[in-house]
Amino acid sequence: MAAAMKTSGGNNAYHNFHNDFIHIQDPNERRRLALAEVDKAPFGWYHVRAVVVAGVGFFTDSYDIFAVSLLTLMLGIVYYPGVGSMPTNSDTAIKLATSAGTVIGQLGFGSLADIVGRKRMYGLELIVIIFATLAQALASSSPSIDIIGVIIFWRVLMGVGIGGDYPLSSIITSEFATTKWRGAMMGAVFAMQGLGQLCAAFVMLFLTLGFKDSLETSSKPATCTGGCALAVDKMWRVLIGFGAVPGCIALYYRLTIPETPRYTFDVARDVEKAQDDVKAYINGKAEGTPDEVARATALRDTAATMTVPKASWADFFSHYSKLKNAKLLAGTALSWCFLDIAYYGVSLNNAVILQAIGYSTAGAHNTYEILYNTAVGNLIIVLAGAVPGYWVTVFTVDTVGRKPIQFMGFGILTVLFVVMGFAYWHLTPNGLLAIFVLAQFFFNFGPNATTFIVPGECFPTRYRSTSHGISAASGKIGSIIGQGAIAPLRTRGASPGNPNPWMDHVLEIYALFMLLGVFSTTLIPETKRKTLEELSGDDDYAASGNHPLVIPAQSSGSVTHEPATSDKRVADESA
Repeated sequence: MAAAMKTSGGNNAYHNFHNDFIHIQDPNERRRLALAEVDKAPFGWYHVRAVVVAGVGFFTDSYDIFAVSLLTLMLGIVYYPGVGSMPTNSDTAIKLATSAGTVIGQLGFGSLADIVGRKRMYGLELIVIIFATLAQALASSSPSIDIIGVIIFWRVLMGVGIGGDYPLSSIITSEFATTKWRGAMMGAVFAMQGLGQLCAAFVMLFLTLGFKDSLETSSKPATCTGGCALAVDKMWRVLIGFGAVPGCIALYYRLTIPETPRYTFDVARDVEKAQDDVKAYINGKAEGTPDEVARATALRDTAATMTVPKASWADFFSHYSKLKNAKLLAGTALSWCFLDIAYYGVSLNNAVILQAIGYSTAGAHNTYEILYNTAVGNLIIVLAGAVPGYWVTVFTVDTVGRKPIQFMGFGILTVLFVVMGFAYWHLTPNGLLAIFVLAQFFFNFGPNATTFIVPGECFPTRYRSTSHGISAASGKIGSIIGQGAIAPLRTRGASPGNPNPWMDHVLEIYALFMLLGVFSTTLIPETKRKTLEELSGDDDYAASGNHPLVIPAQSSGSVTHEPATSDKRVADESA
């Protein structure tokens, strides 16, 4: 059998486990040893660094996505003088643009990560995000094109990059994580969303304080012209442009990660070509030219001995034609869809909701106070609700479990939205804000975190990224429904004295989808403390009892890795 060649990549955040077992000829045995090394590694700073590298991308994603509520508020002031706010259809179009691009990115990057590899795709999505974010911050209108159209274009492109980050960050963290704390690691990556939202709120607050003198010159947004409008124009550009900074910091680590050992063993299987491609790159050539005889021999031996099914369209459709697997994909996709209908419907409209309940406008005497109250209101929502919810999930998901947390979250959210909807006109602004903060907490100590974690664990390696992308794209389709079809209903029958007469009914509709999420949760499995192979049924050493042992060689004193088959264990016990 041809010897396997080393695979490329590796840095302080991601260890290359595949190369540790390169001397072992049997690919199935090498696979078991490498996966055992990953799954049973004690939690350490290596895992923390890996979480930070993946999490910085989610920090950037969240910052860019949820800053849109503040963005549309300021664009309305700058580009609609005399009115002070943009038309509802323009506001909705800008918010939908990111979600539309995200669906494309989740499906596209998700499938490509299974086809060409995680390593080749990771980092590319961050480049797209950085480029589109900076372009958006520098955008302007002209006689031939409106600023709204330009912003929509760049937010769609930014959404494509953000969409790619969902499956890639999830599965790469999952495939490098230790089994015992895999949920906490994936949860910590996703918890960076909360810090991204918090950062956007702080940046908005600091910008508002920085331009206080200019903003105080107008009594309300509709009269914010001249120096006031110039200040707000600078504010939204800095707010959006700052989102590219953390992405630039993480880019190097993303571009230099090694291929995950699970992908190398289960999907790629062609390590000869990988080694020659690295040599070619070092020598400035476009592509490597491996010895075709050695390559063909290695591929033939691998095909004859590897027990894991090879990825193909036929195998994909065969896999999901089984009721068990189809129900699993339906469970992850529908749960994410139902969640995002309500989550994005309210989270991307924080500024609108704060105005509707009278928090940001009540008692405000000028544009500065309105923007200041909006920034502080966002801080309260994120700091009191979202951020604690994320981290409570991180600390409990590997003990309580994914499924109980998701059940609980959907159930409590159903109750909260019912209360907000049916008692909307009877609650005080502070009472509504308190319930809204509670809803943010249970979104994140609940289905918003678990719908991200479970799809990264329960599918086979060869289709894990694609399946996660399908699940995530279903969520973003739900967010489009929530933002585009349901949230705008709040203005039905609007009048100057009551711009959001249907807000109560919108919240009642969201309650219905939270209830549907309770039922879709019954379709997903509990994944805590189980290996990825145990969950997907792909030749799992933990389930089969083929635990790897490390046995000292008698002749040279070197360490030899042997499979712990039942015969071997009997021989050892006899000795």
